Amino acid sequence: MTGYADGAAGAPEGSGSGERLLNATVERYGVWLRSAVLCLCGALGIVAADATDIPPALSLLVPALLACGVRLYGLRVPLPFSVLWASDVAVVVLTGLSQPVIGDAGGNVMVEAVVGICAITFQQEWAPRPVVGAVLAVLGAAACALGDVLSSPGRVPESASLVRLLFVAGLSRAAYLVVRERARAADRSAALRAASRREADVAAARRATEREYLATLHDTASATLLMVSQGVGRDWSWLAPRARQDLEALSTMPGFETGRVDLAELLGCVPGAGGEGRALVRLRTRVDGPLTVPSGPGLAIFNGVREAVTNVARHAGVREAGLRAWAQEGGVVVELSDAGRGFDPKTVPARRRGISGSIIGRMHTVGGSATVTSQPGTGTRVRWDWQARPRASHGGDAGDVTRVERVPRPPRAPAAQHPAVVRLFRGQLLHGAQLAALLISLLSQFTLSLNQLTAYQDVYRPAWAQTAAFVCLTVVAVTGSTYLLRGRRIPPRVRGWGLAAVLGASAACAFTLPPERLTGAEDWAFGLVGWHALFLLADLRVRAFATFLGVHMALNATAVLLSGPPAAAQSAVMGIAAVSNCGFQLSVGVLTRRLHGAALTAAAEAAREEEVRTRERIHADMQRDHKERYRALTAATVPLLVGLGHGVLSPHDEDVRLRCGVEAARMRRLFAESDAVADPLLNELRACVELAEHQGATISLAVRGRPGEVPVEIRRELIDPVAVVVGRTRSVARVTVVWTPRSVRVSVIGEGFEDGRPSGKSARAGGREPDARVAVARTTRGGSLWVEASWRRPATSGVDPT
Repeated sequence: MTGYADGAAGAPEGSGSGERLLNATVERYGVWLRSAVLCLCGALGIVAADATDIPPALSLLVPALLACGVRLYGLRVPLPFSVLWASDVAVVVLTGLSQPVIGDAGGNVMVEAVVGICAITFQQEWAPRPVVGAVLAVLGAAACALGDVLSSPGRVPESASLVRLLFVAGLSRAAYLVVRERARAADRSAALRAASRREADVAAARRATEREYLATLHDTASATLLMVSQGVGRDWSWLAPRARQDLEALSTMPGFETGRVDLAELLGCVPGAGGEGRALVRLRTRVDGPLTVPSGPGLAIFNGVREAVTNVARHAGVREAGLRAWAQEGGVVVELSDAGRGFDPKTVPARRRGISGSIIGRMHTVGGSATVTSQPGTGTRVRWDWQARPRASHGGDAGDVTRVERVPRPPRAPAAQHPAVVRLFRGQLLHGAQLAALLISLLSQFTLSLNQLTAYQDVYRPAWAQTAAFVCLTVVAVTGSTYLLRGRRIPPRVRGWGLAAVLGASAACAFTLPPERLTGAEDWAFGLVGWHALFLLADLRVRAFATFLGVHMALNATAVLLSGPPAAAQSAVMGIAAVSNCGFQLSVGVLTRRLHGAALTAAAEAAREEEVRTRERIHADMQRDHKERYRALTAATVPLLVGLGHGVLSPHDEDVRLRCGVEAARMRRLFAESDAVADPLLNELRACVELAEHQGATISLAVRGRPGEVPVEIRRELIDPVAVVVGRTRSVARVTVVWTPRSVRVSVIGEGFEDGRPSGKSARAGGREPDARVAVARTTRGGSLWVEASWRRPATSGVDPT
């Protein structure tokens, strides 16, 4: 929209592209139409005026034309509301005051025609502000009444002309509302179709992203942990660099940073650093844990501490350092101090990036800070601070690594490749224009035209011909309404005989009325038949409607010329009537075709808006998916990879291999989530069982009852205890799934556990908070462990009973 529509007075917030297109189009149409009518009718009015009245008439009409110019300029450059309002007021007031200046019947006709068109177009120009359009129409009626009084002092203004002016203004508003409703219907239908496409695009993007990231996880961490869990007496020289590479690949996955890790456990994996043959640094560790933080800051602090310990070994000249960590003000603080030789941080060359990049810069990246305090001979203290900040409206967790992610672009084609959407907008806007023309036809015919027909029966020769023409037009309107009100197109045959009937009515009215009365108050048909033809021809090219109007005016001109050439003043009055009636109708036909042709623009705009919504939806869903998918993995997998990558955890340790087996089983269950199977629970459970069998365990699996639907978050909680047990089993285990009409239970009995239960972090549900809807029970007996996870199905789940 231009002009006032660019500001607060534009289309209502939330309006669709079809409605916005309609408002922009009718605004331009209204401004251009009344400017053209003022030029043409003003020129004809001056032609009809006396020579002495021309200068004062120009002194009023020229400023009115300049005001129209201001309004036209406002279509290109946004102008203040006061300027636009003042220009519209100036047009109707100056035109109304020109009535006493021009005088005579021609002046009255000109003023009524111009002000009437202004009252009509104001309802289009100010479509989103109906009160403004109504006030301007009333102001135009008042200007006409004032000009009538000034032209004939003591004369009472004709109420019929004022009522007619307000009536056509209301009719214009009603026609706009009809078309707007069709535009909104098109927007609603397009939105429903777009929503359906959006869901499909989002689902496809989520599936593609899930496949990509699960493949990365499978090729890195899953493969490494699986090899560790199965290996005995191997050469493990490849493991440390492989684990560090896996950790790097995992940390670059979008969504990884939304997981959480225990910083206390990570700091326990910091190795004593050796440098150039010097002895290892012994750390006096005091960590008040657990310290749960997002993965991004946790890894940044861990890597920074590791670099600082290396610096102690290389440069401090001491063999021990103190490491402290504690929670503070919603965050964590870590300090590493030594009593070495110290240094002046300001003298460190810029090319030495150990402190500036690996320690300070890394913390700045994740929204934290790191400071180095040291003096020669006083030792060195390095402090890391990170505090959680409120979640931003468009970001992830505070403190997470800021990333520019490549969100998959939805497979959206240009609007031109969506002919259904274009046809939708075209069809609705065209249907709205036809309904508006039908509404104008019926209301005008049975109000204004019917009043004229009954009031001047004695003028018609013969009167029955005029009445027959009125009935004929009524039949055409009723026939057209039977199709349009049902949303159907008017058949070509019905259109053909309808146009013939309308032209017949035009000829009958033109040749049964005295020539000097044509286009006057007695001629009820001249300005009416065009509306009947418009709803019949609106779906065709403009030249078809223009041809009809040309034939219609030719019939009336022939009736006039048969009685002799008219005088100049009479010709001017007829010209004004032709412009204000047929010219206006032709402009509406042009507007209809413009709306029809602009449907491609509306469809393209709707497609662009939908692409933005789809991309935002994909981004939001991806973040949520990643956060949920990797939350459990980062709690247990990251410490394992860190320990293996830096030599703190040994692959020769049986407990380490068992922990790796548990995490590998959890990942296999995660991979199985994307399988399209009839029983997802059993499928994911089999993935854990098969992995344990590959490690040499003997696992039996039994299923009782009829499977039902279980939400994915519940399946994770049901299977995780089983994954922990079978992942640590090296002998025999038995897994059972029992379905009942109201619940599902998954249990496992494992043999060969020293204390009857898994140890360490493997016993936790992957770092997740346990779901209160899933109950877990454990029982030990000797070296056997029995674990059962159960979920009671809601009554509305609709799962068939066994």
